[in-house]
Amino acid sequence: MTSLIDVIFLLLLFFMLSSTFSRFAEVELAAARGGGAAPSETAPLFVQLADDTLTLNGEVQTLEALPAALGGLEAPRVLISLKGGVTAQRLTDLLVALRGIDGVSVTVLEAT
Repeated sequence: MTSLIDVIFLLLLFFMLSSTFSRFAEVELAAARGGGAAPSETAPLFVQLADDTLTLNGEVQTLEALPAALGGLEAPRVLISLKGGVTAQRLTDLLVALRGIDGVSVTVLEAT
């Protein structure tokens, strides 16, 4: 008869060897700096991220079209507001899409 500890070790070994450990995305975050700089002439862009929609200054956008909408601007400042129910993966997808834009400054606000 097989002891219970042998069965547990076999199950542990099976799950360790059959599972995969991967990183979905890495996002570099920087700490806030002091407010000694002069204010910018351009107003920040407001992105509201919900579980199924994304709006840029009140207009519905897709995640794929967002970099093209912001690409023509010089050093855009983006404020991201999260609605309830937004997953961390969805926020990471948005931050990865914004990372491809040169000079973008992103601020993530608290969830509402």
